[in-house]
Amino acid sequence: MAEIPKIRFKGFTEGWERRRFGDFASRRSDMLFSDEKNPCVEYEDVISEQGCLNKNITKKDVKKSGIAFDSQNVLYGKLRPYLHNWLMPDFKGVAVGDWWVLNPININRNFLYRLLQTPLYDKTANQSSGTKMPRADWNLVSNTKFWIPLSTVEQHQISDVFDSLDHLITLHQRKCDETKELKKYMLQKMFPKNGEKTPEIRFAGFTDDWEKRKLSEMADKVTEKNKNNEFSEPFTNSAELGIISQKEYFDREVVNQENLDGYYIVRNDDFVYNPRISVTAPVGPINRNRLGKNGVMSPLYTVFRTHGIDNLYLEFYFKTTNWHRFMKLNGDSGARFDRFTIATSKFMEMPIPYPDLEEQIKIGQYFEILDHLIMLHQHKCDELKEVKKFMLQNMFPQKG
Repeated sequence: MAEIPKIRFKGFTEGWERRRFGDFASRRSDMLFSDEKNPCVEYEDVISEQGCLNKNITKKDVKKSGIAFDSQNVLYGKLRPYLHNWLMPDFKGVAVGDWWVLNPININRNFLYRLLQTPLYDKTANQSSGTKMPRADWNLVSNTKFWIPLSTVEQHQISDVFDSLDHLITLHQRKCDETKELKKYMLQKMFPKNGEKTPEIRFAGFTDDWEKRKLSEMADKVTEKNKNNEFSEPFTNSAELGIISQKEYFDREVVNQENLDGYYIVRNDDFVYNPRISVTAPVGPINRNRLGKNGVMSPLYTVFRTHGIDNLYLEFYFKTTNWHRFMKLNGDSGARFDRFTIATSKFMEMPIPYPDLEEQIKIGQYFEILDHLIMLHQHKCDELKEVKKFMLQNMFPQKG
């Protein structure tokens, strides 16, 4: 019995034909050396799940042998197929390593490329051979049957849908990345460098030198303990995610709620310093509680509450690396290589650049807008990826 997809363009009524993968896609095996005219594509050159290059490989000059491919082929990464490494290049080259170079047989090349991304193909490829290093099994894949539309026009229209989705995903991801780079650049330029009294980039109308004030002049260390377990939700401070519920971060309860009376109370807008160091936070992160609720934090953290300074401004100052120098001069990583050690009294002496309050507010609002734009583009990108996932499930029959 013929099969049809759940979602289909109007005007197409014929049932799809069930065919072996090996009947509409063959593997190339002709070997070639890479050179300036034939750049090589290796596994790490492809971004997982996007099927696109992560760099300009045309500048490679390493001479390696591999399987030749051209603009009529589709590359598929057979090594660890669950990483979804596939690539539809628009140039000639040499596939080096664990690739299948697939040649379409009486089928739209773009349609074949999209078929590789469907759940049914993914399920087939993941029934792989090997133990330590799983590989998709060509014998299994080539003999698996898939439903194919007989009309090349329908194949082409289906391909166009996913080309458009990929284009939109790429645009929003690029815009997101560009805004992140802008934020990174402005964080370097809108706060004075160590030893300087003014930043390199400044809003019009502000000319006065910035002051330097100790953190203790604008913030108080929180010593309020959670007596009688007034609050039951423990927080954690992540370098990447900021202040977040411990249960949400670890996906489970980490501490016994009956033993939270010794924890510090963290109120909304309080700042928290986490001494745990990482690649992204070499002296530990400082983040502000933006959860809109109160919770508690382990006494291993330093909690402080501000006054007389714009919280947004201070929050984004701690996204710079300017304050790291003070930390390194006055503390160290201690006996535990993953934890930074600094006395609380010394920590509260940290010098903070202090412009006029109006300038603080403008700087804080500017970075808040950048964060909002980053979030919007990332959200749109994620939404489009979900749409693509849904369409891959419903524009191709999922019965083998």
